[in-house]
Amino acid sequence: MNYFVSLLNASFLFLTLYLTLVNAATFDIRNNCPYTVWAAAVPGGGRRLDRGQNWPLNVNPGTKAARIWARTNCQFDGAGRGRCQTGDCGGLLQCQAYGSPPNTLAEFALNQFQNLDFIDISNIDGFNVPMEFSSVSGGCNRVIRCTADIVGQCPNELRVPGGCNGPCPVFKTEEHCCNSGKCGPTKFSRFFKERCPDAYSYPKDDATSVFTCPGGTNYKVVFCP
Repeated sequence: MNYFVSLLNASFLFLTLYLTLVNAATFDIRNNCPYTVWAAAVPGGGRRLDRGQNWPLNVNPGTKAARIWARTNCQFDGAGRGRCQTGDCGGLLQCQAYGSPPNTLAEFALNQFQNLDFIDISNIDGFNVPMEFSSVSGGCNRVIRCTADIVGQCPNELRVPGGCNGPCPVFKTEEHCCNSGKCGPTKFSRFFKERCPDAYSYPKDDATSVFTCPGGTNYKVVFCP
C-alpha cells in the first residue's frame, strides 16, 4: 500500500513539474554589446555574458514584479561575490534582489488579468545599457526598444560612472518618486521619454509604456540590439 501511495505522489509531482515547464515562458537573454555584461534576473539569478552569448531562462506562469537587467564592470570571486559598477545586486553574481540604479530594466508579470502578460522597459531607475524587449511567439508582435545615447547625453545632475541615474534615486522627493501615486512628468523624466518614448520615464507613465501579450508568449531581451 505504501508503495502505491509513494508511486502516486511521485507521479503527481512529476505531472506538476511537467505542466509548470510546459506553461513556463522562455526568455532568451542575449548580449550584443561589444563588452561583457553580467545579466541579472529576479527571479532567475545571474550569468556572465560575453559578446554574442545568450542565457535561456524559464520563468514560471503567474510570476509578478519580475525584472531582467544588465550589470557592467563587474568583478566576482570564485564564490560568486564581488561588485558591479552599475546594476549591482548586493555584491552577488546570482541576484536574489533587485539591482542598484542606474540600470535599464525589462519588467514583466505573466498570466495576469485575462491571462495576459504585462511587459515594459523602464528608465525610472535610470539607464546603463541599451535594450530591446520583444515577443518571439506567433500570437504576439511586440518590440520595445530603448537604444538612445542616454549615457552620453545625461544631465549633469543624473550623471554617474557607467550610467545615467533616474531622478528618484538621486533626489528622493515626492515629485520624482511619486510615493503618493499623484505625480506628473518632470524635466528629467522628459529627458528619458524624448529619447525612449516606449519606456517608463516616471512611475505614472503607464499609458504609453506598458504592453500586453497573451499568456504563454516567449520573449527575447537583447542588450545593445
